[in-house]
Order: sequence, then structure tokens, then C-alpha cells
Amino acid sequence: MRWIITAVCFLTLQPALAQKKTLFLAAGQSNAVGQGDSTASVHCTAGTAFEYRFSGDTLLALKDPAGHRELQFEKANSGSAWPAFAKAYHDLTGSQVVIVPAARGGSSCHYKAELNNYGTWDNRGRLPLFDSAIVKARAAASKTGLPVAGILWSQGERDANAINAQQLSPDEYEQQLTWLINQFKAALGNQVNFYMIQTGHYLNHPAKGFDIVRKAQENVARKMKHVFIVYSQTDSFKEKGWMKDEIHYNQTALNNIGAAVAKQVALKGKK
Repeated sequence: MRWIITAVCFLTLQPALAQKKTLFLAAGQSNAVGQGDSTASVHCTAGTAFEYRFSGDTLLALKDPAGHRELQFEKANSGSAWPAFAKAYHDLTGSQVVIVPAARGGSSCHYKAELNNYGTWDNRGRLPLFDSAIVKARAAASKTGLPVAGILWSQGERDANAINAQQLSPDEYEQQLTWLINQFKAALGNQVNFYMIQTGHYLNHPAKGFDIVRKAQENVARKMKHVFIVYSQTDSFKEKGWMKDEIHYNQTALNNIGAAVAKQVALKGKK
């Protein structure tokens, strides 16, 4: 009788123990950090979504404010897109989601666009961020036994401002974005997918630099394998009333981004 009960318990636990997990690195600048409202953020069902924290090498339940001030990266102030992404991705695929937050407000893609101590994803500049993101991603992969399935990228506002100020050329930004993606692939595997949330507009500022960045992102996605634009409607947020201020998305926008990106990532991941 005892062995029958044990066998039944084991079989009951098997689906939970074998449940698939998927690991994502969430990187970029302030809209990747999240400047929304945690009270309006999506809540994930217990056991379906996790955040990896480098300090302590631990997995925590994913909830806003997501992220942590570590390795030069920042915590959401106070809501982000990532709980909405995780919930939608789990609902679509059945996979548990592990998010590795690695974003810093104001960070640039190209070192020529770096502002003060806000950091850059270039390997040149005053505060390079790329190596820290790889350290955190690899630590999460070691902790979970999972490869990084994709990079969720929301960045470009700082470079658009630099293009408007003629500190950076359109070609320099596009070349740097291409270089950065290749660096991520070299560090995390050539098959890793790079998912871009297309840069929006800075209200009451020239649209030219932001349109250039958006076009460059489209060019890179078209030319490179495993690189996708998974959200492009950020330029309509003013009309929708989805801006928190001149540059940051509110929580309604972040929740929409998260859910829409999850749908695209689930589709792209099958290819």
C-alpha cells in the first residue's frame, strides 16, 4: 500500500517538476527598467514567473517593482513591462518564465551618445554595461540550467537625442546596434533571439532623430538572422494617452507592450 501511495504522489508531482522554463534577458534604458506604476502592473500566478537576482544568486517571484540596483543596473520606478510579458508568455506556452533585468536609465547604444554617468552598451565610454549584462545572464543560466532564449531590448532614446544634436550619425548608430547584437550572440550563443521594442518619440523634441533610430532598427532586423522587431506602436502612445511624461511609457503602455511582445516571442520562438 505504501509503495502505491508513493508512486501516485511521484506521478502527481512529475508535471510540476518537469515544467518547462524559459530564460530571458531584459535590457536597454529607462523604458526597459520601467517607469510605470506597480499598483497597475500585472500579477503573475505563483510559480509561473521569476526574476533572477545576482546578489544572493537567487530566483524571486517576479513582481513590480522588478529589478534590483546591482551591477550598475536599476530597479523599476515602479512598474515595468515584464510581469505582463511573463504572464502572457506563460498563458501562451505553458512555460515558466525567468526574467534577468539588466537595464539602466539614460544608457546609450553608441559611446558618442553616452551622457554623464548614465552608461553605454558600447565597449568604449565611461560606464560600459555590456559585460555586466553578460555576467548576470550567465549567472542566471548557471543557476537555472537554462540557456538564454532571447534578449528583450528597449533602447534608443539617448542615441536619437545624440543624432538630433549631431553628436552621432545615423550610420554610426546602425553599425553600433549591429555590433552589439553580434556581441550578445558571441557571448550567449549564435541562436539567441534578439527582440526589439522599437523606440518611440520624445514629446516636444524633434522627431527626426527618433525616426532615424526606428528606421535603423528596422534595417538591422531585416538584415540579421534571429533579430526581430516585436513591438512598433510606441510612436502612437501620445495619441493614446499612454505617456507618463515626455519620454517614459505609463503602465497601461507597459502592460500592452509586455503582452504583445510575449505573443510575438512565442510565435518567433517556434520558427
